[in-house]
Amino acid sequence: MGMSQWEPLLENVVAHRYPRLVAYAMLLTGTRVDAEDLVQDALVATFSGRARFATEGQAEAYVRRAVASRFVDAGRRRSSERKALARQIGLAAATAVEPPSVGLAPEVEAALALLSPRERACVVLRHMEDLSTRETAQLLRLSEGAVKRYLSDGVAALTAALDAEVAEQLPVTPAVAAGPIPRRTSTRKEVRHDA
Repeated sequence: MGMSQWEPLLENVVAHRYPRLVAYAMLLTGTRVDAEDLVQDALVATFSGRARFATEGQAEAYVRRAVASRFVDAGRRRSSERKALARQIGLAAATAVEPPSVGLAPEVEAALALLSPRERACVVLRHMEDLSTRETAQLLRLSEGAVKRYLSDGVAALTAALDAEVAEQLPVTPAVAAGPIPRRTSTRKEVRHDA
């Protein structure tokens, strides 16, 4: 696909999908400025790579995947940098997070900011973007088991951070509202061999 063939698609994605992409990124980053930077990086990576798309929807899905991956990678780098800085100066690393302005209750936004980048990404993708566990795992390049673990830890941390009134306002799927997912037990029937 030549340069002139992908430029109109990029222009359409920016014209029609950019606000939605930034809102999605704000759920992850917590600030509009960081969200816009993240979307810009994802757009550049998406359209400068070899991946090609037939529709705006396909391009948007790929950009969303790039946003989530870049967010997790950046969080990992920041965490490593904070730890190194804390070791150098002998102080505990402090985290200051500007709360996002994406239509959630301030308490929910603050609670999301407390989660690790992977927990936050998993919770946002699964319960706010309504992706399946499998889709979340594929998007973040994690195993489904890892996603379930991050979801469990993230939802537990959100529940602990929020009082019952605010927890009821979370835009989550019914499975989360019902509480933790029970562990699956074996469905095999026990066979007795009486001799």
